[in-house]
Amino acid sequence: MRSVYRALAGLIAIGVVVQAMVLALAWFTAIKDMDDGAVIDKNSDLNFGHVAHGMIGMMVIPPLALLLLIVSFFAKVEGGVKWALFVVGLVVLQIALAFVSFGAPIVGTLHGLNAFALAGVASVAAR
Repeated sequence: MRSVYRALAGLIAIGVVVQAMVLALAWFTAIKDMDDGAVIDKNSDLNFGHVAHGMIGMMVIPPLALLLLIVSFFAKVEGGVKWALFVVGLVVLQIALAFVSFGAPIVGTLHGLNAFALAGVASVAAR
């Protein structure tokens, strides 16, 4: 169970890095498309990077965080439950910040900052 705990925590940390990568892809693709004459408005389709960022952030990382919390009760990891709770809390905060950011874009800065916190806490949990 210790190795499952470590693997899940590591996957969450790696997932945050992948999130940053696909978000960069999303916006560099959008900028290239606009340079090529595309107009991006509320009727525009999301590009692959935006879709991947949303799917990973809502359908991959949260279940991994919940699995980490469940496994933490059975793994013999010192402080494991505490770190898993921190991870789950930061994931919940990350999702809340994302939704608030659509109405108040400045909050998106906290969404980005919280991602670094999540990656760090998940990395500590994995150790």
